[in-house]
Amino acid sequence: MKKILICGATGFIGRNLTEYFAEKEGFEVYAVWHKRPSFEISKVNWLQGDLRNTDDVERMVKGMDIIVQAAATTSGSKDIVNRPYIHVTDNAVMNSLLLRAAFDHHIENFVFFSCTVMYQSSEKALSEVDFDASEELHPRYYGVGWTKIYVEKMCEFFSKLGRTKHTVIRHSNIYGPYDKYDLERSHVFGATVTKVLNAKDKIIVWGTGEEERDLLHVDDLVQFVEKSFEKQKSNYELFNCGLGEAVSILQLVDTMVSLSKKRIQIEHDLSQPTIKTSLFLDCGKAKQVLEWTPTVDLETGIQRTLKWYRENVLNAEGVCEKTKNV
Repeated sequence: MKKILICGATGFIGRNLTEYFAEKEGFEVYAVWHKRPSFEISKVNWLQGDLRNTDDVERMVKGMDIIVQAAATTSGSKDIVNRPYIHVTDNAVMNSLLLRAAFDHHIENFVFFSCTVMYQSSEKALSEVDFDASEELHPRYYGVGWTKIYVEKMCEFFSKLGRTKHTVIRHSNIYGPYDKYDLERSHVFGATVTKVLNAKDKIIVWGTGEEERDLLHVDDLVQFVEKSFEKQKSNYELFNCGLGEAVSILQLVDTMVSLSKKRIQIEHDLSQPTIKTSLFLDCGKAKQVLEWTPTVDLETGIQRTLKWYRENVLNAEGVCEKTKNV
């Protein structure tokens, strides 16, 4: 029986991981929460603490076999523009403390969720080696991008000391159950779900909708994490993890409107931020090393998410309480 510590268990990715491993044979799950109360899941041991506090980190890490680090200060596109500093300091501190504790306590596996904002816009699928540190990151992603790279290098540093196997996952845009769906904090997929399912006759798309994203269902990300435990042999690996397809925001909206079966007019608010990029991932390394490939295509993923939102977010009148005025 492996003791697995899931940091950020009340967040989007963390909750999906917690639910999955709680039902998986061979794992004893310990789930970390900070300010938000824990939710009820059978077979889960809840630990309250602040990952920016050394004593709390030491207390929670001691005795574990695996750490999955899904805790982070995150927010939507408005904060990326207006408050980019919130993604830097806390994330650097908590990951530094966790990596040191993982080394001190001889943790077997450490999984870190990075991101893809360090990649430049491209018309071709990007592999892990396509990141060029000599090229400037997009100004809006400068802080979060370099913070992620710092933590990636910290994982590589500790891996060379030989006690822990480190897996760094540069995942694309993740969506699915428990994502953020309020328009102040949500990312593009969650915001689109909210707008479509709460709209009466029209929805407003931020910007032009020309941006292209790689969208991956959270179930595939969870499977990726499990594969890393089973298949990774070396002490450090950095993997891309995505669907491997470029989907424009406008294409996403059109598809979601169609699958929702609603008659909705699409309009654009050009005063909102538009980051004109095209980004999708070459995940050939993960296929070769971990024998992982995504299994949820975009249309199936949208259908699953719309169904989950209707069953878990909308009230009896079919209206989301947080978005009645959308």
